[in-house]
Amino acid sequence: MKKIYHILTSLILVILIALAAILFLPKLLGMTPLAVLSGSMEPTYHVGSLIYVKDADPQDVQIGDPITFKISDDTMVTHRVVAIDTEAQTFQTKGDANDNVDGGAVAYENLVGKPVFTIPYMGYLAVYANTTTGMIVMVTVILVILILTFLPDFLMKDDDEEEKETKKDPRRERTAESKKTDTQKRKKKE
Repeated sequence: MKKIYHILTSLILVILIALAAILFLPKLLGMTPLAVLSGSMEPTYHVGSLIYVKDADPQDVQIGDPITFKISDDTMVTHRVVAIDTEAQTFQTKGDANDNVDGGAVAYENLVGKPVFTIPYMGYLAVYANTTTGMIVMVTVILVILILTFLPDFLMKDDDEEEKETKKDPRRERTAESKKTDTQKRKKKE
């Protein structure tokens, strides 16, 4: 039972560490994780996916590339480039699932980067994790898993120490020896 418990808690801990790595490690590598909130780029990027965007130079963008760009201070969009105007320094974009091109051109200065890879359904978790409630839940779950992982070992250590103390107690040893001697004496009388 102890082995199964250790395997399960270790497995859950590894999954949590992997999820944290998926969410935060790319940031260290200079990528920006973004959740896909609309279906305009289906089937390339599904709603709820997490895409990782790497900085890109406007001169490296070609027709057919998906790009992520700002449309306001707090809103970004990922669409495909369908035309480039180098004189005006703008991109014309279109969502893969959309029938028409986007209404306005995207200025080079609004380019955030190019999506490098995507993980389906992780966008839902990323959006939730960025809320106060989500952060509290994630930290609580991680703490509970850590406690469940290490608490049994800590408690077993205390039990082992008590057992060793009991074995070292000479009074208990004499009691065990005297019981053994009493049993042997009874057998001889019979």
